[in-house]
Amino acid sequence: MSSKKKVTHDPGSLPGYAGKILHLNLSDLSYEVIPTADYKEWGGGHGLGTALFWDFCEDKTLQDGRHEKNVVVVASSPFCGTSVPAAGGRCEVVGIGYGQMPISWYTRSNFGGRYSAMMKYAGWDAVVISGKAPEPVWVEVSNERVKFHKAKTIWGKGTRETQLAIMSALDTDNNGWGWEPLPGKGDKGVEYSTQKPAILCIGPAGENQTQLGSLVHDSGNGAGQGGFGAVWGFKNLKAVSFFGTGSIKIADPMALVDARFLQKEIYGVNMEEPDIHQWGMLGRVFTSTFVGLPSNNRRAQACMGCVMGCRSRYDIGYGNEVSCQETSWYGHYAGKYAKGDEIEMAKVTMQVAEYCNDLGLNSYPFEHGLDWLEGLWHKGILGPGKQIESKLNFDEIGSLEFGRKLLEVVANREDIGKDLADGFVQTAHKWGRKQDHDDGTLLFPYWGMPEHGYDPRAEVEWGFASIMTDRDINSHEFNALFWKPTIAIAFGMHPRIEAEEIVNLVADKLKPYVKGPECLDYSENNIYSDEVLNMTRWFIHYSRFWKNSALFCDLRWADLFDTNAPGNVGATGDSRLGEQVFWNAVTGDTMSFVDGLSIGHRIYVLNNAIWALQGRHRDHAKFADYIYEKKQEEAEFFPFYFWPCKDEKTGKWSYEDVLHRHLDREKFEEWKDRFYKAEGLDPATGWPTAKTLEELGLDHVAQELQKHGKLGKEA
Repeated sequence: MSSKKKVTHDPGSLPGYAGKILHLNLSDLSYEVIPTADYKEWGGGHGLGTALFWDFCEDKTLQDGRHEKNVVVVASSPFCGTSVPAAGGRCEVVGIGYGQMPISWYTRSNFGGRYSAMMKYAGWDAVVISGKAPEPVWVEVSNERVKFHKAKTIWGKGTRETQLAIMSALDTDNNGWGWEPLPGKGDKGVEYSTQKPAILCIGPAGENQTQLGSLVHDSGNGAGQGGFGAVWGFKNLKAVSFFGTGSIKIADPMALVDARFLQKEIYGVNMEEPDIHQWGMLGRVFTSTFVGLPSNNRRAQACMGCVMGCRSRYDIGYGNEVSCQETSWYGHYAGKYAKGDEIEMAKVTMQVAEYCNDLGLNSYPFEHGLDWLEGLWHKGILGPGKQIESKLNFDEIGSLEFGRKLLEVVANREDIGKDLADGFVQTAHKWGRKQDHDDGTLLFPYWGMPEHGYDPRAEVEWGFASIMTDRDINSHEFNALFWKPTIAIAFGMHPRIEAEEIVNLVADKLKPYVKGPECLDYSENNIYSDEVLNMTRWFIHYSRFWKNSALFCDLRWADLFDTNAPGNVGATGDSRLGEQVFWNAVTGDTMSFVDGLSIGHRIYVLNNAIWALQGRHRDHAKFADYIYEKKQEEAEFFPFYFWPCKDEKTGKWSYEDVLHRHLDREKFEEWKDRFYKAEGLDPATGWPTAKTLEELGLDHVAQELQKHGKLGKEA
């Protein structure tokens, strides 16, 4: 099947950008070209994607992403495909998702690897996907050639086999290596590359439209949260492949090189004597595998252009590039089953993680969902002939066989997977066990989504930002303020940076949003203060632009403090090598760090406009009941949870355990009043006001909200 339109647009010269955006209309298997210049004001990634969604989604009132009128955008940033450290390989996905409660919100996900870079090398900054294909298809984008292919032979296949099949189909000389001919750009007849196409695809979980369906690229890169795999499955879209021979123009190459080398000089790791107890993000030694390595024969693997190399490739043929939570959720079960054999535990954990990726499943809901299922088994509620019928044998939990079977039943909607595929909280309601969610047996605190390990009762900024957006915020800006002192205290070491020093270091980075370090006082009597509120606003705005739009990696930025640097000062916002320095070097802009935060605010307001059209009201922004009604008595990682706190009487700062408390429902509702007002939203509804939209240059958004009766009233 061929496309109906030919690329004729000349993108011109936009430093940092490829210059074109691809719109795929699956309903009639056609495409069109959009000039990136029309959307440059939004930056890239989430901002670019949200603006495109607004313009191309014909019905923004949808409450389930599995709809022909839903639009999904996969977007890069000016950094993608460049040598900006820890930013060259990230990719953002936006659209109406599937699986949140009570409504499947307009949401986002993100993944790494080389997809966004190859997209730009092919000449595209983003791809807008609308409609629904009449039959399963995959899309080939090789430079300016855009072609729809039937996906009948790969529908039902795992993500590994799917990608290998597409690579084989695009391997014209069938030798799997060497110079591959591609259609040339402009008047060039043919160009060549030794690279492989970058492919984003779904597995059986997405095809079967499960809430856990992910988009998967290469071996271990996945956009899991949001249910976008299910959205692609509904749209009959198996994969989109990009293959390009282009390059990215840098406005000031020397400025980019200087900033990169200065960052290495100040924050880089001394590989001769690495400081494994370093505090900070940029200069840390980190392998994002949360079980013992299954083999000593490994090498570091990084996303395109990244200096971190946090993942691994092994000689054992499995577990390549799996990382972070997907290497932990089954680990303690595997450890028990292996009776302490750490090598066997690692092997089982890695194989289960790889199988999860192959099926195209988001592993995160299993982190707490599997504990809940096991509890029902031990209570005699779930099992063969029980109240909840299941053939799964939980006596074998921790084995490779059980792990694989559990994943299969969810991905294929079999056994209890028929229900779990719609979400764990949804399943609890269906099984008549709503109380398990209300009392915290099922640790899903916001929007029907699982806790990240950072409970809102202790790590309030994570919870506040999550409930005031659309999903688990999954942005670790302040998270090191928990990890670093908690690990030190757990192992009997003195914290590298005293509490009073660290709160001042971080607060300086948050100005002008905050006045002083009180924004980081996690004492129970301060968490509803204006200073914590403004810290939360900074958090959302930073993540919306610098993290999700500029696409800096979450494992490296924000760098709010750093023991590698003089005075322990982090790189974030630094006039010599902060985020804005890289942006300006690549694009030629003259953006300040705070300018980026302002764009983040603009993006967030546009997010709220979409949510309002979907039916959102401030009353939806509520945590699960247990967050308000039960004290948090234990944490996921340690038996304590240290955060900076200020003694109300003495004024002294220290790291204190903030467990054994819950949130106050009335105080949080009052906090929301002030938050909405500060953001320019109507405190009564949470909807954007005409004044705010006008000030942000979004008059057209105000008009649509007015038409639907969803325009907020002025305070």
